Amino acid sequence: MGATHFLTRELERVRTETSLHVLAYNLTPVMKLMGNEAPMVAMRV
Repeated sequence: MGATHFLTRELERVRTETSLHVLAYNLTPVMKLMGNEAPMVAMRV
């Protein structure tokens, strides 16, 4: 993802930031397989 450091300092916030990076990493192949519209519709619901 290109991140070499964390933008937050506290452990709880670093965990949240890491979770968001992992989520974005995992959603990338899904969006490539399904296209951009199906995941976006699912996120709105």
